[in-house]
Amino acid sequence: MKVHILDDWFDTLRALPSFQRLNGHDVTIWNDHVEDIDVLADRLADADALVLFRERTAITAPLLARLPGLKLISQRSVYPHVDVPACTANGVLLSSNMSAAGPSVAASELTFGLMLASARQIPQQMANLRAGNWQLGVGQTLAGRRLGLYGYGRIGKQVAIYAKAFGMRVWWWGSDEGRARAAAAGEEVAPSRAAFFGESDFVSVHLRMNAATRGIITPDDLAAMKPSASFINTSRAGLVAPGALLAALNNGHPGRAAVDVYDQEPLTDPNDPLINHPSIIATPHIGFVTEDELDMQFGEIYDQINAFAAGGPTNMINPEVWDAG
Repeated sequence: MKVHILDDWFDTLRALPSFQRLNGHDVTIWNDHVEDIDVLADRLADADALVLFRERTAITAPLLARLPGLKLISQRSVYPHVDVPACTANGVLLSSNMSAAGPSVAASELTFGLMLASARQIPQQMANLRAGNWQLGVGQTLAGRRLGLYGYGRIGKQVAIYAKAFGMRVWWWGSDEGRARAAAAGEEVAPSRAAFFGESDFVSVHLRMNAATRGIITPDDLAAMKPSASFINTSRAGLVAPGALLAALNNGHPGRAAVDVYDQEPLTDPNDPLINHPSIIATPHIGFVTEDELDMQFGEIYDQINAFAAGGPTNMINPEVWDAG
């Protein structure tokens, strides 16, 4: 099969062990990011299979209409960037492993790293030292402080393991079902949403992005946080109401934030007010970007291509395409 891989910005994938699983296929890797449909259609004109690098490129109906030879899109996890009905209408199967086996350790580690960096003002202290100054303010010890985890899922549970090892007091919030699962597992659940946001020293969000969770973190939630508290988001920017985080930081509730995700990605505006806010630590969506994580994730993506080529596709999102044969 002719396989095209989009958005491998640092040409990382071909050097990973999992890439050998594509031996026998004709593989083209694109290292830049393109949104122009004309350019994408020209590039992918001969593609039988398309590999997506997470949600970096949107697969729309106009693009699919110009790719009559495309048979398969292989990716991993959620797919809000893929027009599934348009895939079905154009006879394109979407295979996406929903990653039920375990947490993203890479994302969990970054979450905790951002929490540490926020508590100890690490980027700000570095910048101050390089400017010829000695010490900047007073940081916080994590031990004994309250961590609120919103979303009782795999990544949140992994972050909780790290937090408890540091002596933090962990409690949870989320959907009714999520809170019930946390309580059944013996975890502490906040008595109310107001207490969760108002009493936590750190709040970290770990939810999937969908219609039900979009904007689930409201301006009132953030305003309820203490001026000494930090808000952490390594999940999706859209979980927070538009503009709410910047407004909250400007109002000093919470006093700090650390984020890895943005409404517009890639974010390349050096003057963006959020990333330039003095109370924020911002990283460019690197939660899953480690060699180990990418090797695991793309190994699963390549397995889906090989399964399709062998006549037994897996993880089908729109199986009616395959059934229609």
